[in-house]
Amino acid sequence: MMNWNEPKVYAVKHKNSDVREASRSGGIFTAVSDEVLENGGVVYGCVLTENFEAIHVRAETTDERNAMRGSKYIQSSMGDVFKSVKKDLDEGSRVLFSGTSCQVAGLKGFLGKDYENLLCVDIVCHGVPSPLVWKKYLEWQENRNGLKVKSVNFRNKREYGWAAHVESIGFDNGKKIDSRVFTTLFYGHAIFRPCCYKCPYKEIMHPGDITIADYWGIDRAAPGFNDNKGVSLVLINDGAGRQFFEQVGDCLDYQKTRIEDSMQGPLRKPCDEPSIRNKFWGDFNKEPFDKIARLYGRFGVISKIKNRLKIIYNRT
Repeated sequence: MMNWNEPKVYAVKHKNSDVREASRSGGIFTAVSDEVLENGGVVYGCVLTENFEAIHVRAETTDERNAMRGSKYIQSSMGDVFKSVKKDLDEGSRVLFSGTSCQVAGLKGFLGKDYENLLCVDIVCHGVPSPLVWKKYLEWQENRNGLKVKSVNFRNKREYGWAAHVESIGFDNGKKIDSRVFTTLFYGHAIFRPCCYKCPYKEIMHPGDITIADYWGIDRAAPGFNDNKGVSLVLINDGAGRQFFEQVGDCLDYQKTRIEDSMQGPLRKPCDEPSIRNKFWGDFNKEPFDKIARLYGRFGVISKIKNRLKIIYNRT
């Protein structure tokens, strides 16, 4: 009998290098969702719209699912997704639902009972930023470049490696710029929703059957496993999660690790509310975003030099 007082912990990399390159970490979401789709199931997850808003949608094909891959560091709108999930479950479809821990808990509360045909995968969440800050950031990038944004990449792993956190913005004339302004705002924590500072899911046990994250601290947990192309931290939280992980194991390279060596911040406690949060929002509501970028996003010549040095360091 297995003890589920704590999760079973693994470092995971997808064996397909193309899958891993298209993923933000090790490709575990693709492995799990492929299994569901190949057996006639459906997948729910977060995508970006043409206007770069985060929404949850339903996918029946790998092309639809592929839009769910990659990190989106903004709040996702759920719409009628919970109702759609329930309809699929009641009709007997196999359903994979992926989202933050609070979204998974919300779905389970909405359903009101357990379903054997539901698999929930939650994501270790640092905190949920305001969509308004993201919108103003993109408008600022468009105004200062005189171009329309056509693509965004919250973390450009392809060019800068897994360890770097560089956002890339593509414009309608083919121009691309790299930035760390929104990244800096994100890690400053002032743009998070108030409830994130009291999140009840910042612990090692989560409401999902499987919990996934970037495996920060991998060099300590599994020496030699990291190649800077992405490694997933996978927490198996219950029997359903274990059974499903075993089903997809053939397409993965993985090592069992210890939770003690895997304790990144969001597995310990919620982030503290910054002392400057009220000041940030006061400034945000009355100042142009250019000033916000300089005051809180480290935008400027000196910061650009420092960020460029960080990018070069992470590449090496």
